[in-house]
Amino acid sequence: MNVDDIVRDALREQAAEQPPVAVGFADRVLAVRRRRRTARTAVVAVVAVVAVAVGVGVPLLDSGKEDVRPSGGIVTPKKVESHPDQSPPRDRISVGGTTMAGYFIPETVKKSADTAVYERTYHLLNPKTGKYAKAADWSLVAVAPGGKTAAVLERDLPASRIGLLDLTTGKVERWIQVDHTVGGLSFSRDGRKLVATTYSENPDRQIKVEGNVEWGQPWTSSRTGFFVLDVASGDGAWTEIKIESDPGNPLSTFMNSRQDFALADDGRHVWEGSPMEPGYVFYDLTGKKVPVPAGDKYLSWSVDAGKSPDGRLVAGDFAGKKWKTSSYVVDAQTGARTEVRGQQLLAWVGNERLIAWDIGKNDKNEFHQRLVLITIGSDKEVPLSGFREGNDGDAGRWEPLFAQP
Repeated sequence: MNVDDIVRDALREQAAEQPPVAVGFADRVLAVRRRRRTARTAVVAVVAVVAVAVGVGVPLLDSGKEDVRPSGGIVTPKKVESHPDQSPPRDRISVGGTTMAGYFIPETVKKSADTAVYERTYHLLNPKTGKYAKAADWSLVAVAPGGKTAAVLERDLPASRIGLLDLTTGKVERWIQVDHTVGGLSFSRDGRKLVATTYSENPDRQIKVEGNVEWGQPWTSSRTGFFVLDVASGDGAWTEIKIESDPGNPLSTFMNSRQDFALADDGRHVWEGSPMEPGYVFYDLTGKKVPVPAGDKYLSWSVDAGKSPDGRLVAGDFAGKKWKTSSYVVDAQTGARTEVRGQQLLAWVGNERLIAWDIGKNDKNEFHQRLVLITIGSDKEVPLSGFREGNDGDAGRWEPLFAQP
C-alpha cells in the first residue's frame, strides 16, 4: 500500500464516521512525502512542505517572437559534472545541461508558544564561479530554465513583491509588485511565464498539534488564487480560487496549508495536487475547473521530475519491484509503466535519463541517499553527490533545486 492509498482510506473512514475532526489530522494523512520510501518500510503520510511547485512542461511560444526567456546562465556542455565526495555539494553538479542550480536546508523555527514557521536557507549556484553560496535573504526561490535568473520572495511571507534575481551577481535586477500577496512561485517550462500562488497568511506557518510534541500545519489553507505573469514585462492577471466549503462535510476544506499552482503543459491551464483521486485538479485561467488536458492524466504532484521535455513520459511513483529502490516512468498517453532505478525521480536529463535520489547498493538505511544519474533501460547508476546523513526531517538534510536548458 502506498501513501496515496493510505490518504484515500483515511479520508474515506473519516468522512464515513463524521466525528469532530481532531487538530493534526491533516498532518497525519494529507500530503505525500517529498521522497520515495523503500518497499520494506512502512509508509506514513505526513505534511510535505513544498519549496517549489511541481515542474511541468510548457511548449515554447511563437518562435517568431523575440526570445525573452531568462535563460543561458548555467547550461554546460553535455558532460557529467559530479562530486560524489560532497554533501551538500560545494561545486556545480550538472549533466547534459540539467544543472543543480542550488539547494536549501529546511528548519522549523519557533515564533511563539503555539506557532512556528517552516523556513528554508538557500545556497545558490553562481554560474561564473561554479560554486554554491549561501543566499539567506530569501524565503522561497524558483530558478528559471537555463539558470541565469531566479524568482525570489523575501523572508516574511506572504510577500507583496517578487524579485528577479541575477544568479551571477546575486542582485535583484527587477521587482514585480503585486496587489495580492504571494507565497508560491513556479516557472513555465520555457521560462516566459511565472505562476505566483497567492495566500492571505504564511503558507509555511506551523501550529502545535493537540496531544503531540511536534509542529503541524493548520487545518486549512489561506490560499486565495494565482497570478500568471509575463516575466519580461511583469504584467499578468490575478485569478481567485475559493476554497470550497460544504457544511455537511468536515473534509471539504481539507488541504495543505501550502498547495501551490503550476502551469499545465498546454499553457492554457494551471493545476494543483490533491490527496483525493485522481490526485490533481485543473483550472482554466479564469479559475473554472476543467477536465484533465490530454497527456496530463498520469501526472503525480509529489514527483518533482514531472514530464519529459518531449512530453512523452511522466516521472512516476516508487516501484520497488525489480530493485529494492526503484520508480516508475509512465507513458503519458497509454499509462504503460517502465521500472527504472532511483528511489525518487527529481529532474529529467533529455528524454531518456533522470537525476534521482537513491541509496547505496547494500545500504539498509532508506534515508541515506545521494544524487544519481539513471538511464531508462539500464541497471547502472552514476553517483553525482555524496550521501545525505540523518533521517527525514533531521537538521541539515539538504533539498536540491534543478534547472533545465
